[in-house]
Amino acid sequence: MTKYVGQSYKRKEDYRLLTGKSQFVADIKLTDMVEAVVIRSTYAHALIKNIDKTAAEQHPGVHAVIIASDIEGKVKSLPSLSEFSLPKSLIDSIKPVIKPCPEDLLAKKHVVYVGQPVAIVVAEDRYIAEDAAALVKIDYEAMQPVTDPYKGMAEDATVIHPYLGNNVQAHFDLSIGNTKEAFAKADHVLETKIKTPRVTANPMETRGVVATYNTRLERLEVWTSTQVNYMVRTNLSRLLSIDENKIRVIAPDMGGGFGAKCAVYPEEILIPYLSIVLERPVRWIEDRLEHMLSTRHARDQIHKVKVAYKDDGTITGIQDEFVVDNGAYNPLLLTVSYNTAAHMRGLYKIDHFDIKGYCVLTNKAPNIAYRGAGRPEAVYVMDRIIDMVAEQLEVDPIDIMLKNMIKHEEMPYDQGMFYRDGFKLIYDSGDYPASFKKALELADYETFRSKQKELKSQGKYVGIGISSFVEGTGIGPYEGAIVRLDETGKFIVSVGSTPHGQSHETTFSQICADELMVSPDDITVRAGDTDVVPFGVGTFASRSAVTAGNAVHIASAKLREKIIKIASVLLEENTEQLLLENGKIFNPLTQDVFVTFNDIISASRPGPNCKLPEGMDPNLETSHYFSPETVTYSSGFHIAIVEVDKETGFVTIEKYIVVDDCGRMLNPMIVAGQVQGGVAQGIGAALYEEIVYNDYGQLMTGTFMDYLIPTSIEIPDVIMEDVTSLSPRNPMGIKGVGEAGTISPPAAIANAIRDALHPLKIEITELPLSPNRIFHLIKEAEHSQ
Repeated sequence: MTKYVGQSYKRKEDYRLLTGKSQFVADIKLTDMVEAVVIRSTYAHALIKNIDKTAAEQHPGVHAVIIASDIEGKVKSLPSLSEFSLPKSLIDSIKPVIKPCPEDLLAKKHVVYVGQPVAIVVAEDRYIAEDAAALVKIDYEAMQPVTDPYKGMAEDATVIHPYLGNNVQAHFDLSIGNTKEAFAKADHVLETKIKTPRVTANPMETRGVVATYNTRLERLEVWTSTQVNYMVRTNLSRLLSIDENKIRVIAPDMGGGFGAKCAVYPEEILIPYLSIVLERPVRWIEDRLEHMLSTRHARDQIHKVKVAYKDDGTITGIQDEFVVDNGAYNPLLLTVSYNTAAHMRGLYKIDHFDIKGYCVLTNKAPNIAYRGAGRPEAVYVMDRIIDMVAEQLEVDPIDIMLKNMIKHEEMPYDQGMFYRDGFKLIYDSGDYPASFKKALELADYETFRSKQKELKSQGKYVGIGISSFVEGTGIGPYEGAIVRLDETGKFIVSVGSTPHGQSHETTFSQICADELMVSPDDITVRAGDTDVVPFGVGTFASRSAVTAGNAVHIASAKLREKIIKIASVLLEENTEQLLLENGKIFNPLTQDVFVTFNDIISASRPGPNCKLPEGMDPNLETSHYFSPETVTYSSGFHIAIVEVDKETGFVTIEKYIVVDDCGRMLNPMIVAGQVQGGVAQGIGAALYEEIVYNDYGQLMTGTFMDYLIPTSIEIPDVIMEDVTSLSPRNPMGIKGVGEAGTISPPAAIANAIRDALHPLKIEITELPLSPNRIFHLIKEAEHSQ
């Protein structure tokens, strides 16, 4: 029986967040705390000839100035292979080449991107630290930077890390079916080059670390704005040679992460190290300029793709060779690039598929996962292909989509390859045609098409664009939960996942409440703290509801069973005859005889009054670690209706529709918020956002004056509906939804713009579609007529 799961229960987090009672890393103030400032490279590629820190060390109020030589032999480098390494089955299938490329915490003999940490100054306050940092003199010898990944792949290119031999840090080759035959038999072949821009996540809260070392307990406590606090703990243990049980890592309230905080950064090791050395609490807070320079970027893929198709619109084969500009380091290895390969075909039946991916190093900030992590890139390529094929055949894109779409009766559908977790990529559930039909109805598609020609004749260049996606969600290896009945008769749920806007406190209390038949207000959820659950992974990849949610569900059921067993002793009844409801356990036939949670607590205390079933331990706590067999597959459709001003190239989004299938929804209001926020970021990628470097590797878009992000004025209210197909791969039937909103907007909006400008032959292959870019596309098309 579900009373709370599936309901739009009011968010428990909102009160403190909206009234200033939350606590972010920058809010943490400890006695005798000192402040750190990071000195970063101003060169994209250079040798470090000398560092003179004498004047800075002598500056009043300065406690330490450290460079790489100061930590040599004391702190190890970040690992060359991350926790996101590939499973053996996948390695055997795609036979990737991956060259280890460890990242120094502080640059040693040379720097490889603007913003790379070179030194750290610690002082009494931030102002003194900034003044002292200006006194550190670094003598650089500039080297030729690599800023173009294709030029970086050339034989005569400057090699950023000479020990790698070249700048291709990793690559793989995946082949399914027989594309050679598919192309030979095709009626048509389309060839194009499609590029997605380099972007950055830009959460409201930048990164930050506070660390303190308890000399009596020899225990290190670290507060950091991270999505992966257990990963931070593991790396602190390994790199500082400290037992894990002497390290506590806390991720307090967070102002977003979006994947940018899904990695271990040098500051998360160095600030704790300095707190140990100085025996003082140390705090470092990143400013926005630092964030734009050195917090990991994302996207930046270039695809050279060929498509084989028939006269009737059937796509028979795809060949794709793509490059990811990974920047100076690639901490997530093939995570993003293989995600792109795995999601490229989406909800379409395309039996012949060849894809080659190259991770190329350049002199830019490292590139990792940002909300969607390879999926928006894949969807943009696939949906532009669909639109291009439709244009070539002079048919409506929906005809091409339906012609190639996987049918409901074909589920579960095997895509003939492995997913990133090493299991076969088999879609578990979904009715794609039904979802598509609902999306078209919400858009009133036929009516729009009937009116479009008339509107264009009036000078209103309106268009409609569609995008679809399938997303692997809920990846393992596990997530855990501990559920406890405390002395006051309330419940505490502890989880290993790390929330930063996902509403764990609300949704997990809803799950627990349904199992224990109490109100969510009687449940406290604790998360983001390595002390509350022994093992945890983190919050990313649309995984928390699937992994941690099911862990809470099962642990809560175990505790309910335990409570009923204790009640059976007190009531002298069989457990099968008892019900738990509203804090009482009773036999429905004799409801006036019952025991309460307080009775259960009293009976569970050790001692002469203990009345537990034989062999039961005297605690009211249960735990469970949920390890999914493989991922679940969410899906959805996005439809954008836009108007383009031909005189300026400006795009107005008139209407935006989303139909999403994320399995059982825990809280529809929270799902809607996730989708709305994701769409906003997708619109940013489609129309506004781009990280730009010049040929010298200098960042040209380092402030919000140059790096444009959409405001509430540019973001429409999304029209949303859901289609529910439960996943058979977890007890609750959940699929993930956290990234869904971000995946399809670039493709839907690009297709809508192309449709609005038809019959002009506009070839949209790059993002963002800024007014300037659209204006030039229009002029080029008009000139070629």
